[in-house]
Amino acid sequence: MTHSTSNYPTFKDRRESLRSKIKKGSLVTAPGVFEMISAKIADSLGFDAIYMTGYGTVASYLGLPDAGIATATDMFNRVSQFATITKTPLICDADTGYGGLLNVMHTVRSYEQAGACAVQLEDQEFPKKCGHMLGRKVISAEDMSEKIRVAVETRTDPNLLIIARTDARTVHGLDEAMRRAEIYARAGADVLFLESPESPEEMRKIGERFDLPLVANMVEGGRTPLLTKDELIGLGYGLAIFPATAFLAAGAAFESVYNHLKQHGSSKGDKTPLHDFQSFSNKMGFDWVAKFDSKYSKTSES
Repeated sequence: MTHSTSNYPTFKDRRESLRSKIKKGSLVTAPGVFEMISAKIADSLGFDAIYMTGYGTVASYLGLPDAGIATATDMFNRVSQFATITKTPLICDADTGYGGLLNVMHTVRSYEQAGACAVQLEDQEFPKKCGHMLGRKVISAEDMSEKIRVAVETRTDPNLLIIARTDARTVHGLDEAMRRAEIYARAGADVLFLESPESPEEMRKIGERFDLPLVANMVEGGRTPLLTKDELIGLGYGLAIFPATAFLAAGAAFESVYNHLKQHGSSKGDKTPLHDFQSFSNKMGFDWVAKFDSKYSKTSES
């Protein structure tokens, strides 16, 4: 593994790649990344895309819930860092666009410049909530459609995907969610995200209704059932995001090792799986540091 990013695909090339792969009949599986270690590990495994989860990013960066607390600046910073250290196309949660239409313009422009390959916008009222929590409220479909139009007209790279998410299902029902998705499609959205359908049958109805690529949000313990890759393809989905899997696993591992340390005063005897230290260090770039030191220490000696 090398620390240099000079041989990484350009953001333009990454966007072209992602757009070509998200379609009905195949499925792009995008693991959630939430801080730099998760991003580097996921990036090394050859996924077609990775997903910057808002929930995980806010929790890891600020230690706060995904409830509209993070600012646009907080998230721009994270997008830039994720995109810089990875080569995999990056799909980015942009919440509500962080305000009105002018804010949406600024958000899309900033996310694109930072390296996002897809920008996800949702129709919740501000402050928003996690999509698998109760109590979410949505703005009017007309107001959201204007946000989508602004987003589409703001991007300078036509391959930057605009993902339109509606959170109407939980409060207003599936029919209203599908009505809204149709409006967002007419406004120019490239990908539709109907959040938290509650059964495979609801997902089938969504898949039969729309020709645009669809997002399946696979949250362990969430409101939507977890399905296999083949099941999702059969239902008409083109993108499956797994935003919580890694941070739920990491949280369980943290709690396990910390409990063992608290009880025993040492990590010896702990059965929690651990990454090999040398291999992990290489993933983080220490092999590159060693090569750098070797090269330039010889230069300085001469």
